Amino acid sequence: MLYTRQNQLPHARLGVVVAKRLAPRAVTRNTIKRVTRELFRLTGLPAIDCVVRLSKSVNTKAGPATTAKLKAELRVELTRLFAAQAALYAKTRPAP
Repeated sequence: MLYTRQNQLPHARLGVVVAKRLAPRAVTRNTIKRVTRELFRLTGLPAIDCVVRLSKSVNTKAGPATTAKLKAELRVELTRLFAAQAALYAKTRPAP
């Protein structure tokens, strides 16, 4: 899930919440945070505050901690979310 709201700063800010119950391994939680921060930096977002929150379980302790499939799915979903917000705030931004 992505929550956003405009801010009065000249840049966008990011917060990432990855609950331990949804990603039980620290390696998985750190991977999710790392990929999220990477895509946030690469996406040219307007001056908004973004909070990314994991909304469903991504793996269990029985499975592998992180996989290329998990990273790819995460990149696709975050790219979609960030692009949608960039387009939304670009439309609602007042003209100079």
